[in-house]
Amino acid sequence: MEKKVILQTKKISKIFYQPIKFKALDDISFKIFDSEFITMVGKSGSGKSTLLYILSTMDTDYKGELFINEEKITGQKPNNLATIRNKNIGFVFQFHYLLPEFSCLKNVMIPALKLGILSSKEIEEQAYQKLDLLGIKNQALKPASKLSGGQQQRVAIARALINHPKIIMCDEPTGNLDSKNTSIVLETFHQLSQEFGQTIIAVTHDNDFAKASNRIIEMTDGKLINNS
Repeated sequence: MEKKVILQTKKISKIFYQPIKFKALDDISFKIFDSEFITMVGKSGSGKSTLLYILSTMDTDYKGELFINEEKITGQKPNNLATIRNKNIGFVFQFHYLLPEFSCLKNVMIPALKLGILSSKEIEEQAYQKLDLLGIKNQALKPASKLSGGQQQRVAIARALINHPKIIMCDEPTGNLDSKNTSIVLETFHQLSQEFGQTIIAVTHDNDFAKASNRIIEMTDGKLINNS
């Protein structure tokens, strides 16, 4: 059975005009399928983080077309884009961006409370489930500031999962982690794609992490040079 295309780009290009005119992305076209674990690699300045920002719908100043779940995203109004993001995309960054004075549980609940579809009781239940999946349910009521870096990143992943997004987008998700915690994150991403059918798109400088993904998208000077 052919896999569904979950995200597609058609001839995406991006130009920065400051401090000088610079073509950051040049005619990028590819498809990403449902349940794939993709890594995007390339040297600093290759365009991978710029591309991820466009894929996330947060940058709308580009040429070409972006489709998510077969819906054309390019040209949609900011309010629509915010709704699409909340429903379809979870974010994991190099820095976890947790609210340090809030409990882990509350940090995980925030995106779902903002979405406002479920009751706070239902959201709390699901937040506990996500923390359990990441092996840190026993830390749920601790302030985020009291956790180790690896634990904080797992809380951040749980937060990204709370709205059941089809796509998890990650910018250097293991950039601040040691090898043990990197392995835990890697194992989690494989589990999310294989068991829960979620698509992972991760920008990384870690070659070992990239090699462990299903497919590598390699970029240089704003161009796609490998997509296998």
